[in-house]
Amino acid sequence: MPQLRLALNQIDSTVGDLAGNSEAIVHWTRHAAGQGAHLVAFPEMALTGYPVEDLALRPSFVEASRDALRTLARRLADEGFGELPVVVGYLDRSERAEPRLGRPAGSPENAAAVLYRGEVALRFAKHHLPNYGVFDEYRYFVQGDTLPIVRVHGVDVALAICEDLWQEGGRVPAARAARAGLLLSVNASPYERDKDDTRLELVRRRAREAGCVTAYLASTGGQDELVFDGDSIVVDAAGEVVARAPQFVEGSVIVDLELPAAEADAPDGVVGSVDGLRIDRVVLSEKPLPAYEAELAGGYAHRLDDDEEIYSALVVGLRAYVAKNGFRSVLIGLSGGIDSALVASIACDAVGAGNVYGVSMPSKYSSDHSRGDAAELARRTGLNYRTVSIEPMFDAYMASLGLTGLAEENLQSRLRGTTLMALSNQEGHIVLAPGNKSELAVGYSTLYGDSVGAFGPIKDVYKSTVFRLARWRNRAAEERGMTPPIPESSITKPPSAELRPGQVDTDSLPDYDVLDGILALYVDTDRGKDEIVAAGFDEEVVARTLRMVDAAEYKRRQYPPGTKISAKGFGKDRRLPITNRWRETPSP
Repeated sequence: MPQLRLALNQIDSTVGDLAGNSEAIVHWTRHAAGQGAHLVAFPEMALTGYPVEDLALRPSFVEASRDALRTLARRLADEGFGELPVVVGYLDRSERAEPRLGRPAGSPENAAAVLYRGEVALRFAKHHLPNYGVFDEYRYFVQGDTLPIVRVHGVDVALAICEDLWQEGGRVPAARAARAGLLLSVNASPYERDKDDTRLELVRRRAREAGCVTAYLASTGGQDELVFDGDSIVVDAAGEVVARAPQFVEGSVIVDLELPAAEADAPDGVVGSVDGLRIDRVVLSEKPLPAYEAELAGGYAHRLDDDEEIYSALVVGLRAYVAKNGFRSVLIGLSGGIDSALVASIACDAVGAGNVYGVSMPSKYSSDHSRGDAAELARRTGLNYRTVSIEPMFDAYMASLGLTGLAEENLQSRLRGTTLMALSNQEGHIVLAPGNKSELAVGYSTLYGDSVGAFGPIKDVYKSTVFRLARWRNRAAEERGMTPPIPESSITKPPSAELRPGQVDTDSLPDYDVLDGILALYVDTDRGKDEIVAAGFDEEVVARTLRMVDAAEYKRRQYPPGTKISAKGFGKDRRLPITNRWRETPSP
């Protein structure tokens, strides 16, 4: 059987950085060529970054993407890689744009191209367009209607883009009908917890349906709230794993494949009983390669356990947001509690302790152990640390306003937020908001106080998971012979905002294990009150929790972005009106 050395480059692109992304593509093509690759691939929209959102509707950006692709093709040839086919995702537009109702203006396409001998040898657009969760691709793109096949060294390689594998029909059964020897899908599928197992089963199933070796190439890195975990996979026609790349690591997987030779009477015309895709075949090289001795097996990268996977996603997401937005350092209010401690640990791992600045801002209600825990965290991690008391500011406000009750409590939080933003302006740090998903869900946060910040690293992490991640991070440090970053008392003491004497979170909220169980059903899976009660939760607790969630929508809209790790985070995933009188449970 013919052989083919395939290079899958899971890289971290930045949206809009056409020059920088082009450099990365050239760099990794050079690396693949040095390893003797015969076909090189890059992820979905690697040239433009993903997702481009409304940039897709800007004709100037679409044309810049098209120009950058042609320039990249010429440069690869000029550097001696003209005979090496390179698959690159980019933003294009349909050449037969026809304005009509429901079609994106200008007919942009989520596209990919095969670059060869300094030219664009083949281009195609994504066929299945996702329109759920964080995806709005019907808003931005028009569908592709071809089955692209490129013949490389006598092997027919069918090409697809991300959702083309996730949806039934389309290019997968069409690849079987066209008798392709390899199905290559380029992807920018965002990370979600437990998605790696789902992805593996998907690729195995699609390989069996396509009847050929299937390669799933994924992006890595971060873009705004999204994080990409890599985890590129190659499986054989029976669904057995041939190679699997590391998670959250930029790099190249190079694997030797034995593939069936393209058939002389391979089908042309329309294939696919459901979608009726038209084969668009380009022949680059008919002659099979001579057999080579040294085979590259690709390897099977170590899989991260669940807690390490989530923690890694949070680190990568924060690192990407800080770096890609031109910041060098981060600023965190350190209360001595578990949330700010975990955020500080993530920040130290993301940007280095020398670039993390922690501020303790005690009031008269701050306990000695909380002050001590904040200082101990700084000592353990090596981050920059200072104390700024808010008591003089608090006394001045109280003398002027005479606040009481909740207004007095929230004033403390707002003074801390003002202090952090003042230091951010003065010193140039980006402020991190420490709120978790449980608090955001029920509105247990203060607007312009603890919600202040440019990024919320644990915005999509329930409180019960916050505790679990803190324990995992400490355990991981101990296993490596290092100092655990988070003081044990920050993990074990009852959570408290410390805005009044003796305050604890359970004064206002159910136990977090109970609360998170209810929220997971209501927020993440849209279950109603009756279904949640039927799952075993107390009806009164459910009713109270749901009322809190519904009333807090206006707060969530004003919270900064943060790394998404769940199937439904607060943001694009979950879009509810602020002004909304529908309630699962009427007010008492």
